[in-house]
Amino acid sequence: MALVLLAACSPFSLLRPNQRLLARVELKGVELADKERLTALAQQKPNTRFPLPKVAIYHLGHNFYDSARIKNKLRAIQASYATKMQAAGTDSAKLGQLLTQRERKVERKQLALDKGNAIMRLGEAPVVYDSALTHRSVEQMTTFLRSQGFFRARVTATDTARYQPGAVLKVLRAVGKIIPGKPDSLDATKQYRRVTVTYNITENKPFLYRLQAPSIADSGVAAVVRRGQGASLLRENERYNEELIGQERTRLETLIKNAGYYDFRQPYITLEADTSYEKFTVRMRTFIANPAPGQGHRVYTVRQVRFVTDAGVGRTLRSATGDTLRRAGTVGALRARPSLGLRTDTTVTDSVRFAAYEQKYSTSLLARKVLVRPGQLYNVDRTLQTQRLLADLDMFRFNTVNYRKVPDPPSADSAGRHPSTGQLVAVINASPAPKFSETSEVGGTFVANLAGPFANLRLKTRNPFGGAEVLEVGIRAGLEGQLRRVAVDGKSTPESVYTVQLGATAALVLPQFLVPFRTNHFLTRYNPKTRFSLSETFVDRPEYTRSNFEFAYDYIWQRSAFHQYVFSPVVITLVNTLRTDTAFERRLNLLRDTQGSSLYRSFSKQIEPSISFTSLYNSNDFNETRDAHYLRLFAEVGGLTRGLYKDALLAQTGLNVYNFARISADYRRYYHLTPKTYVAWRLNGGAVHALAPTYDPQTKTDAYIIPYDKSFFAGGSTSLRAWAPRRLGPGGYTSILSTGQRDYVSEQPGELLLEGSVEYRFPIYSFIKGALFTDFGNVWGLQERKDGNGNYLRPNAQFQINQFYKQIAVGSGLGIRFDFTFLILRLDIATKVYDPTAPSTEHWALRNFNKDANPIAFNLGIGYPF
Repeated sequence: MALVLLAACSPFSLLRPNQRLLARVELKGVELADKERLTALAQQKPNTRFPLPKVAIYHLGHNFYDSARIKNKLRAIQASYATKMQAAGTDSAKLGQLLTQRERKVERKQLALDKGNAIMRLGEAPVVYDSALTHRSVEQMTTFLRSQGFFRARVTATDTARYQPGAVLKVLRAVGKIIPGKPDSLDATKQYRRVTVTYNITENKPFLYRLQAPSIADSGVAAVVRRGQGASLLRENERYNEELIGQERTRLETLIKNAGYYDFRQPYITLEADTSYEKFTVRMRTFIANPAPGQGHRVYTVRQVRFVTDAGVGRTLRSATGDTLRRAGTVGALRARPSLGLRTDTTVTDSVRFAAYEQKYSTSLLARKVLVRPGQLYNVDRTLQTQRLLADLDMFRFNTVNYRKVPDPPSADSAGRHPSTGQLVAVINASPAPKFSETSEVGGTFVANLAGPFANLRLKTRNPFGGAEVLEVGIRAGLEGQLRRVAVDGKSTPESVYTVQLGATAALVLPQFLVPFRTNHFLTRYNPKTRFSLSETFVDRPEYTRSNFEFAYDYIWQRSAFHQYVFSPVVITLVNTLRTDTAFERRLNLLRDTQGSSLYRSFSKQIEPSISFTSLYNSNDFNETRDAHYLRLFAEVGGLTRGLYKDALLAQTGLNVYNFARISADYRRYYHLTPKTYVAWRLNGGAVHALAPTYDPQTKTDAYIIPYDKSFFAGGSTSLRAWAPRRLGPGGYTSILSTGQRDYVSEQPGELLLEGSVEYRFPIYSFIKGALFTDFGNVWGLQERKDGNGNYLRPNAQFQINQFYKQIAVGSGLGIRFDFTFLILRLDIATKVYDPTAPSTEHWALRNFNKDANPIAFNLGIGYPF
């Protein structure tokens, strides 16, 4: 019905006489230039037709739009509130409330008057073709081409009424023909009211650089430029590019400042282009002028570094005291406001002078974060890096590094000139952040079709031991819906249960590597940190009660703002199951004996000591609005030293230790198509393998065993969204219950994961975004158990190179995202397209759409899936 209504909405009824609708913009003849940027210079762009025909939506809303009625309501609101405000008299509180209410209502009506009703704002007004804007586009495209070295380029534009409708419009027209309507005498001419604008671009041969020797009056500056010539952005015989020329000027300015020229500025640099030298060439020469005739640029060295660690403390105290005295009405007492006295250079550490009313931080630690030292030449890069390292400590609200010139000595040469070198005093001002900060969250979850509340409380303490450490503790309590982990009593469809979750965490972060040898000076630029973390999670479900304790000792450092490493030499996980339901335990044993499932191991006592390493590169932002890359590499090895203690530990405590290796890689690519549309894709994979047999006390045998929580799973809101979490696979294996029905309930672990996703993201209205996506992948076994006859207990679950590509599951769907900038709420609706675990005649799952084998999957989450 919605398609029928949209098809019946013709945009031509919104046009005035002699107006035409812009239908398409084309660029022809672009070979070497940036076509995307040229397209962006077009001053008019046609209306969006994908994924929704927004003009038709606008027209639908226009049918209910009455501007006269809105104006009358606006006047009525203003008159009504004028009467109410007059009645309020001099009551300022009531007047303020009435003003707020009036402005809110007036703003809402004014929005409808300016931009249409809510339906119209969901769509787009027809883009009426304007030839003046086309002429302006031609001018801007020509200017851009010349800035890119196409000095003889020509751009012309033609507009034509001949138009070939798109596929979406053809479908809507076909649907619209079903509706009997009144014949329109203008039907024959309306097809000529759509305009296609074609920009014909003749690039001609581009102009190339002929680089000339630079002309630099100051010999010292000339030497600096010569040393950095290898990093120049301009190359011989490359195409002329004004953007690169601007970047080269910035590079030269930074290069010269890093050599100690504190007063140097970019206006001293001129890059002169001359096209009269030779055909299709640009002679490019760099000129760097002196500040004045006969006067060269001065080199500055740092004479002293002063670090104020409590900037603003005295001012804040006096201001707060003054406010209190003023409120008390004791104006005369303002003269008696307290003073903290004078700051003194109480400590000199590693040539840095630390000043404070009371020094509360480790000066040796802070000195390692300061890269500016007395005797060094002024360097802008070291200055900025010092600010970044101090900001990463999370100890200060803000920090600045400023320089003061030391006055020249009174003596000068006979000509009255100052010395060629000068001196600077570096002053670092850092304002302390609050010692304590608290974050509390109260909310709800909706998982497995069950709603549940949760509450989080986190407390952060800064500098608890005087070494710029950060101590964080937190507690969490929640009631959350989850699916049963296995099918019990022959139930083949997923069943939701409530889970009580209690948790506590503690983490201590040190701003340096805790090692027995001195490496912190060398590693300072990489922002090294040491983190100790403890966590305890208590889970109570109808089937079981379980406790997980984890301790981790991590080294963290950053190669760049986007690239971080984490090395964990000690990670210890302790799993203890306090209770299991009889029927649940019976089902676990049945899965172990008939399918070789390792789920039962998750409910035995075990300890998992391991070593891990993580490399994370992410050039995107929180809202994923950049053209970016994401790569996470992870490797973990567990139980390397278990031979020293595993037998005694098992005999005395019942704890088992596993020996395994696990690797994973997650790569994501984000393409910025237009200012508001994106394409993102992801490839994710991993493998886990037992390195040696482990004694299983339940089966009384040695077997290649991995901890259950180290297995890989497919399905869920961040995986293949058409499948329930952890329920896809493995491979083409189908779990059958004793009743003969397919088991859609039990989790399906695997030892090899291969999965991927492709997603197109687009705006719908304001903060509401949409997405179309396709997910694919599966998990497989690598060490599947066999029966006495040599057959796999889970047929088709073992990874085989000649079969795995036939077992790739595929699902598709659409999503709605509410982007509140600081928080993104997500709803994804998905369905199975290809299900390798279904019977051979039912692999194409779309044939069973919205049936038991392929129900519509709803996924609620926070943040993007990838």
